[in-house]
Amino acid sequence: MTGILLALIPAAAWGSLVFVSVKLGGNAYSQTVGITIGSLLFAAGIFFFKSPQLSMLVWGVGFISGVFWAVGQVNQLAGVKFIGVAKTVPISTGMQLIGTTLFGVLVFKEWTTTETILLGSGAVIALIIGVILTSYTQKSEDKDNQQLKKGLVTLLISSLGYIAYVVIVRWFKIDGWEAILPQAIGMFIGAVAITIRHKPFNKYTIRNILTGLMWAAGNLGLLLALPRIGVATSFSLSQTGIVISTIGGLFFLGEKKSKKQIMLVIAGCILIITGGVLLGFTKE
Repeated sequence: MTGILLALIPAAAWGSLVFVSVKLGGNAYSQTVGITIGSLLFAAGIFFFKSPQLSMLVWGVGFISGVFWAVGQVNQLAGVKFIGVAKTVPISTGMQLIGTTLFGVLVFKEWTTTETILLGSGAVIALIIGVILTSYTQKSEDKDNQQLKKGLVTLLISSLGYIAYVVIVRWFKIDGWEAILPQAIGMFIGAVAITIRHKPFNKYTIRNILTGLMWAAGNLGLLLALPRIGVATSFSLSQTGIVISTIGGLFFLGEKKSKKQIMLVIAGCILIITGGVLLGFTKE
């Protein structure tokens, strides 16, 4: 139960992150760097509070994990430019859930019984259908179709970065308290390296320090949940807060959608959340 509660912390924090970041303003580059500054401040505070002993392996793995996260975050926020928050968040979430689940099952052997395999397979099918529904664009909207293609490619790159960020920590069995500072340093350096030619340091960077603190709280919850309930379960539960950003994008950011698209996006979100919750029951 403790692991599940920990995994729900990022559900709330991350579920609202993209929506809050867009409301605070700026582009994907300033937003990402601002988030990493907030995360680094949070990590430094936690480090001095816990004072964990860090080996070279922990520093190296944590740093690389953070760089992968930077790739994921920059491209996720860039996807908003092409397809908006209401589509970006559920599609990105679905891709990440499918990827981390496959790693959890095929690499870490987290499904070991017929029941968990059947339940998990049904969950993955729900996720895939949810992503398809969420990404729906009417055929007559040529411009929207082009934007959707660009958005999907961007989110695919983003998801690969996010998946690597989670899996590498689990692979080397790094404790969450140990990983948080090296990871935050990797995030910041990775974000600056990726965005520096776009001059990311401005007032929006400072504003997005708030979203960085939100993200860091969620990240700590996920890192602490990983060894308790596994990759497939913890990451899946952590992503169920997508409804916050999706509803925010549809009704508070004024993103234009037809009634049919709104219904499909909401239906897709419900299926993605359902799939995520079902995955939570696959942990023995």
